[in-house]
Amino acid sequence: MLLSATVSMDRNPEPLTLADVPRPEPGEGEILIEVSVCGVCHTELDEIEGRTPPPRLPVIPGHEAVGRVVELGANCSRHAIGSRVGVGWIHSSDGGPDENIAASFRATGRDANGGYAEYLVVPERYAYPIPGAFSDVEAAPLLCAGGVGYRSLRLAAIDNGQVLGLTGFGGSGHLVLQLAKHLYPDSPVYVFARSEKERAFADELGADWSGSTEETPPRPPHAIIDTTPAWKPLLAALEALRPGGRLVINAIRKEDRDRDLMASIRYEDHLWQEKEIKSVANVSARDIAEFLPIAAAVPLRVNVQTYPLEEANRALSDLRSSHVRGAKVLLINT
Repeated sequence: MLLSATVSMDRNPEPLTLADVPRPEPGEGEILIEVSVCGVCHTELDEIEGRTPPPRLPVIPGHEAVGRVVELGANCSRHAIGSRVGVGWIHSSDGGPDENIAASFRATGRDANGGYAEYLVVPERYAYPIPGAFSDVEAAPLLCAGGVGYRSLRLAAIDNGQVLGLTGFGGSGHLVLQLAKHLYPDSPVYVFARSEKERAFADELGADWSGSTEETPPRPPHAIIDTTPAWKPLLAALEALRPGGRLVINAIRKEDRDRDLMASIRYEDHLWQEKEIKSVANVSARDIAEFLPIAAAVPLRVNVQTYPLEEANRALSDLRSSHVRGAKVLLINT
């Protein structure tokens, strides 16, 4: 599925076109993956609508790809032919501790062709073994929603017993809730979500409290992780935080529709008393490599809705317009 131009999905609800393209060839240090499934992420909407535009078009989107290694480039030894692997948002970088924010960072499905296709080429370092606890469909959302959720939780820097808040409860939030319950068993987890269905899903997965974006939780959280595309939840989260609390914004870009609300920010209510704001920029190889075995140990319950590859536009429209219970995944070579 090719993206040939950035466009508002209000004007064009079918921005991707089905096309035949040559099968890619792996270069030195690269592997060729036959893709079985690929998750659908809100970042694809940011690419399509120009908030994080691809540097070159056309491009194949998709950065939650799972499949099997079918060909090795020169000097590859990390994965064997037939190995089941996954690829996340990080397609390549410099391999350093700050590779997620390095100038050389390239994103799968934006800076390089991604997983909305039958085949995908990626440097072998940026493909990860998939634990046997998960099917291909279950594993796909773990590669971004899960991996960046794990990074967000690390950046939240809470101790066991401290209160964690989650604002927004879609593909990433439903995984972070379970992960937090595993890593910080004595920490209450509060979920802020606008949809009653999302709140009910959070309660089902073990949230200690759930409420609307504006509601006051039982205790002020030590940290809140925001996974929404909007600005309104930021103001509510900053106001809800305890003194010295931290807001972690897990988003590549924010949409413009309610940006004007930020003009109402009040220093004394939202920022004073040493509150912190930390943004999540991309994901590193370390995040995904560490997260996948932890996810299997929990084991995480991954809730998905599937679509055929040729219905990628419908999956994106559903993601954009409706409340998401879990994650959406495209079926490709299954």
